[in-house]
Amino acid sequence: MALVGLEELHAARERIAGVAVRTPLVPAPWAADGGRRLWLKPENLQPTGAFKARGAYNRLAALSGEERARGVVAQSSGNHAQAVAYAAGLLGIKAVIVMPDTSPAVKVDATRSFGAEVLLVAPEERDTVPAELAERHDYVWVPPYDDPFIIAGQGTVGLEIAEDAPAELDTVLVPVSGGGLIGGTAAALKLTRPGVRVVGVEPELAADARASLLAGERITWPVADTYRTIADGLRTPSVGVLPFEHLTAYVDDIVTVTEDEIRATVALLARRGRLVAEPSGAVAPAAYFHRAAELGGRAVAAVVSGGNIEPALLAELLAG
Repeated sequence: MALVGLEELHAARERIAGVAVRTPLVPAPWAADGGRRLWLKPENLQPTGAFKARGAYNRLAALSGEERARGVVAQSSGNHAQAVAYAAGLLGIKAVIVMPDTSPAVKVDATRSFGAEVLLVAPEERDTVPAELAERHDYVWVPPYDDPFIIAGQGTVGLEIAEDAPAELDTVLVPVSGGGLIGGTAAALKLTRPGVRVVGVEPELAADARASLLAGERITWPVADTYRTIADGLRTPSVGVLPFEHLTAYVDDIVTVTEDEIRATVALLARRGRLVAEPSGAVAPAAYFHRAAELGGRAVAAVVSGGNIEPALLAELLAG
């Protein structure tokens, strides 16, 4: 299976220009600990509150006229859902989104606000119902990560980091769910700044990608296990087939963080970084704060992948 290359990454950047935000790489001097420095890539500033806007628009904008007329179906716990709904609205495409009935209300409501039809299902049905709908209604299926256009769109994050980071950058931390973001970002970085280490970060309670990388093959975790983590955007039971090829080719390591560390980092980013991050979005910075010995590195960039958090949960974490 062909890996995404610079041609696809640059084409994606041109396609999403003016739709997805070119987020800054923000220095975090308050996070320096003497020997290390941190920069944050705030993808929570995207129009839909997460990096997913990049891949979704790149995928939908590349559809033919005939495909657009058929409409699209997608599955997501929330961030890909909002991104597909937003992109479909901009392009005049009908969108049906399948979401787990455990999805945060803020994500369900936002998806509907962009004009998509939302179908809530049991978590274990999230990844099977879209195929049934695609067959029944001839929709184009827009997967959340296992697609070269999705990977290339997410990979524009890596292109921007490579261009904006200081010369001394040595480590980039990226959250891992289905693998589209880290797969594309790692490809972009290794193809432009090959000396930089790319490290994935997962919750301990949903560490299927780390298990897969160590085993050299895709490992699937039960849905009941991955749904224990507060990081609802990272509950995918396994990385995708194409993203796994990118992981094995370009990712140096994957580390895990605990639930308490994720919670504490959400609060820290809000208080010190003035950034609203959902738990999934706080996972990569959490590794900087809590896994220094494992990471090494002295000049570190971390992707804050999203900020779609329930207000009540944010209040709870800030008070805790």
